[in-house]
Amino acid sequence: MSLQTMIFRMMCKRSDDARDRGLTVPDGVECFCNIRYGKDKKYGLLDVYRPKNTAGAVPVIVNFHGGGWIYGTKETYRFYCMSLAEQGFAVVDPSYRLAPKHRFPAAFEDINDVFRFVLDNAGKYGFDTAAVFGLGDSSGAAGMAAYAAVLTCPGLAEEFPVTPPEGLKLRGLGLNCGTYTAKGRADFYINTLPKNDPEKVLELLHTVDHITADYPPCFLMTAADDFMKDQQAPMEEALRAKGVRFVSKLYGDESNRLGHVFHCNIRDKNAAEANKEQLEFFRSCIE
Repeated sequence: MSLQTMIFRMMCKRSDDARDRGLTVPDGVECFCNIRYGKDKKYGLLDVYRPKNTAGAVPVIVNFHGGGWIYGTKETYRFYCMSLAEQGFAVVDPSYRLAPKHRFPAAFEDINDVFRFVLDNAGKYGFDTAAVFGLGDSSGAAGMAAYAAVLTCPGLAEEFPVTPPEGLKLRGLGLNCGTYTAKGRADFYINTLPKNDPEKVLELLHTVDHITADYPPCFLMTAADDFMKDQQAPMEEALRAKGVRFVSKLYGDESNRLGHVFHCNIRDKNAAEANKEQLEFFRSCIE
């Protein structure tokens, strides 16, 4: 591991720990923790959060966490995911193998196994498999957007090195502070690109080229000081061109300087508003 990666991980963890310090499990959430979904002993684990005292199957959200492909675990996102479960969703919060040790397609192999887990364990955890949603932020938004394209673009599916579980359909996506272009942007993907044929992988991850009319409805979120906010427009254009339903939001302004992945700070009223609107969009996809 490079010194740069070590410093990045240390800085991110310090910031995330400060963000969540003092938070506890909400009274209205039931937690199932450290469930094995994959073979990797360290990263092949997930948590499930459900609204407590809710009988029967509920809509389910799978979270693909951010961190530049090199940082983050399910613990980093637990309170954010619990806050979504409080609002009536089952939320699946996985860790996945990180770069640079585990390069493409490792993260996609793992998230694919997470979705297989959802379908295989629907009865045990009360997942409504007719109402499955994908969620991601930053690199996780890039990953979830690309994975949704694999599900809906036959040409991409033929070339992408994962085979989604049979019967999986995403009813909607929450793509937060993400990037959806990859060609010519090896800088963003450099830590996860394989040594062999990296340009081919950038083509596979250039999601705006793989949008079809079958792509899931999307709630796109960015912020006034999000350094990735310019990536939202190309995704909007791609969705609009194929007639895919979407909502696009930019939160904050010159007097309210919200930054990258601001929505994960559940203490912040702006995050609460943004997350509530995103979940309302999800509900509209199953009404």
